[in-house]
Amino acid sequence: MQIRIKGAHLLDPGNIDAKKDIIIQDHLIEAIVDPQYNETQTDIKIIDAKGLIVVPGLIDIHVHLREPGQEYKETIETGLAAAAKGGFTAVCSMPNTTPVNDNSQVTKFIINRADELGLSKVYPTGAITHGSLGKTLAEIYDMKQAGIVAVTDDGKPVEDSKMMQQALEYCKGLDIPIFVHAEELSLTDGGSMNAGPFARSWGIKGIPNAAESIMVVRDIALSELTGTAVHFCHISTRESVGAIRQAKKRGVNITCETAPHYFTLTDENVKDHDTNFKMNPPLRSEEDRQAVICGLIDGTIDVIASDHAPHSKIEKDVEFDRAPFGIVGLETSLSLSLKLFHDNFLTMEDLVNKMAKYPAELIGINNDIRPGNMADLTIIDPDGVYKIDPEKFKSKSKNTAFTGLKVKGGPFLTMVNGRVVYQR
Repeated sequence: MQIRIKGAHLLDPGNIDAKKDIIIQDHLIEAIVDPQYNETQTDIKIIDAKGLIVVPGLIDIHVHLREPGQEYKETIETGLAAAAKGGFTAVCSMPNTTPVNDNSQVTKFIINRADELGLSKVYPTGAITHGSLGKTLAEIYDMKQAGIVAVTDDGKPVEDSKMMQQALEYCKGLDIPIFVHAEELSLTDGGSMNAGPFARSWGIKGIPNAAESIMVVRDIALSELTGTAVHFCHISTRESVGAIRQAKKRGVNITCETAPHYFTLTDENVKDHDTNFKMNPPLRSEEDRQAVICGLIDGTIDVIASDHAPHSKIEKDVEFDRAPFGIVGLETSLSLSLKLFHDNFLTMEDLVNKMAKYPAELIGINNDIRPGNMADLTIIDPDGVYKIDPEKFKSKSKNTAFTGLKVKGGPFLTMVNGRVVYQR
């Protein structure tokens, strides 16, 4: 059966920006036609998208699916259902599962399980080092053959600079990027929120900005030394944004991402010791938040990613300094990011680049809206208003900092391989 998405505005930066209809057949985009085009096919399903925006499938390059081994927090099935509801046709899964994805067997398990489900797609990342322990290189070549698109020890930094240099040199030969978790552990040890007046008033040990920016500067230097592509995860500080901006001007082969909570919230929002506001890196100051927004505006920050980090209620329902870091984000990321558009910080084209096109380029896939390409599409309703309700999440975990927040805009429909996997 054919599918025709009718009445929408198509936006694929550098490709198309016009009111067009899309005809889909056998999983593929068959044609892009004028709205007046008369279809002769009788067996056709019409998707009315009047007033909506069709964009290349959104890709979240930083997601913790938790399976294998931590299924009480999230499973591949619940995580991908959350991704579909959030408008994401694909995600990159982080390797800090149990066991760690540091070998081809775990990589194949994740890919095969995702294929069985037929929801959003998974592009796994593998660990840089065995067990993410920072001692010896993981089986990166075998994992690449099995399907990983990048390597990272996310959740932990590679502390040893020589080991990081070796990883960069090895990955350059494989043409695979390294995603960096930038954290100097000696400065974060025991810290639970941003170092500053609010941490002091709460009696909570703080994490200074330097804990992130020191490692950013180190790995900029190592990328410059080796010529290997480095992507910095969850950038949160003004110092990091400034260092990355200057390195890019020198032509260093680096990219970076931030998450919606870093341009939406600050450490002032941490109240009543609510552990749903505890993440790593922590919520920073208003000055840092503004620096992150400036980095998004001027292109220093390439990508918006959720850093979706589900935890069970029992894990989060403890003292602030004992709770795990992280919040869920797949089902709130697009709506929170659309505020950048509504506040005139980013154009819709900018937003699509940061949530669809640049992520696809980074992991080496083509998600252009073109005839012959797979129909992986996201339909955005830019104007619908709703309140965030974690009880309606598809994710198994509900640890969000945005409960009850009224947002404008969000996903209307998610299509993967020409099949609707979510429709509001």
